Amino acid sequence: MERFAHSVLPEVEKFLESPEEKRLRRLRAGTITALVSLAVGIPSMLLIAVVDKRGPQIGLGWLSVFALISFATGLALLINGLLFSKPRKEIADRSSHALAQDLLDGGYARPPAGSRVEANPHLRAPTTSNLVHPPGSVTEHTTLHLKSER
Repeated sequence: MERFAHSVLPEVEKFLESPEEKRLRRLRAGTITALVSLAVGIPSMLLIAVVDKRGPQIGLGWLSVFALISFATGLALLINGLLFSKPRKEIADRSSHALAQDLLDGGYARPPAGSRVEANPHLRAPTTSNLVHPPGSVTEHTTLHLKSER
């Protein structure tokens, strides 16, 4: 159970992290990758110039190439975190508009009973009580049509 918790919980935590946390994680990963590759690449390039044997120079050359590739990867992660991982835009606060609308709605008064609108039924919109009721359901009294013998 402990092994399961240590392997699954970090993945669930990554899934639930906010866009800003994802951006910071990418920036951290890019920074660490770039700095480690510099820490390995710069000394290996300096040692290539100092070492006079052909064998160690080839090994240090390959180490420098891998450090350069790692540095480029770190820079790519940094650029991705800075430019392409934007935090989610906040929703504009429109509570003042809602309050203004509430004030407008609060000031609305229904027309008095007996006004022109209520006196003339043609001007009123139909309500559900004014609609014609449809005939009974098609499933009503269906048992009457069944045969009594089996």
